[in-house]
Amino acid sequence: MSHPEQAPARRPAVVTLAVALLVVMALAALAYAVAGLLTIGGTADNLRSVAKGTSARPEDTDGVVALLWVSGVLSAVVSVLAAVLLVGLALGLRAGRPGARVGTWVVSGLGLILGCCGLAALAGQRAVPLRLGEDERGTAELLALVEDAYPGWWIPLGTALLVGQVLGYLVVAALLALPAANAWFRRRPPAAPGPHHPYGPAPYPYPPTGTPASPYPPR
Repeated sequence: MSHPEQAPARRPAVVTLAVALLVVMALAALAYAVAGLLTIGGTADNLRSVAKGTSARPEDTDGVVALLWVSGVLSAVVSVLAAVLLVGLALGLRAGRPGARVGTWVVSGLGLILGCCGLAALAGQRAVPLRLGEDERGTAELLALVEDAYPGWWIPLGTALLVGQVLGYLVVAALLALPAANAWFRRRPPAAPGPHHPYGPAPYPYPPTGTPASPYPPR
């Protein structure tokens, strides 16, 4: 009778590397969220300062600044949630749970799509300026100045994180598809221990052969 091949008891290096990459990506997402919240106030002040040299009305400036705050806070919240999700997947992978590997593949696919969309949107924003109606000329001018209102390192940082996100998800998904990872996540669970009797093997409820013994002496 043949038995299925036992997987190695130790966690493969490819799985450990995938776990480490997920943790690094989670820390990067948290750092990005904190940096965004710390810079949003100064960015809003800079935008109000440069708005004085445009044709924007005060209500236009207030609307763009409010949009800046909302987008910044939402971006930070999404980054924190993504970090929590990545840490949860990393813990599941470290424990060898097959569901965590499937979940990581799903999240990696979504992350690849969102990262590519973010890079495309960033490139399109630079290539094709936003055009609004003549009555919204002031708002259009302010939106064109939002990028300059951020610190000089903010846009390059966001671009680098998007590229790192795409590459990171690709590497993690590839590592979890390697043969060593397959053997780790498909390993057989240890056999459940049988019933234990304090004085040795459990006795049969009846003698194995013959008639049951009578508790009374023969007459």
